[in-house]
Amino acid sequence: MNSLNDFIEFLEKLEKHKMDYRINKIRDDTIMVEVIVPGQWWEIEFNTYGESSSYTVEIEKYLSDGTIYDETELEVLFRDFSD
Repeated sequence: MNSLNDFIEFLEKLEKHKMDYRINKIRDDTIMVEVIVPGQWWEIEFNTYGESSSYTVEIEKYLSDGTIYDETELEVLFRDFSD
């Protein structure tokens, strides 16, 4: 996968399979497609790394262990991840 056509075909494939996604530009040389599926969240990054007309693909997966928390867990969010 290394052309704009390939990237568009990838997005169309997500749509064909009814997968929700969001596109985000996270750095000057990177577009990220976030895909949410049951129990997982995928970050698929398309990187040009400079002047290249082609790109590389890097995928990071976040997997849920199925634990559901109540609103008290919000305290942990702000305690552990605030500046």
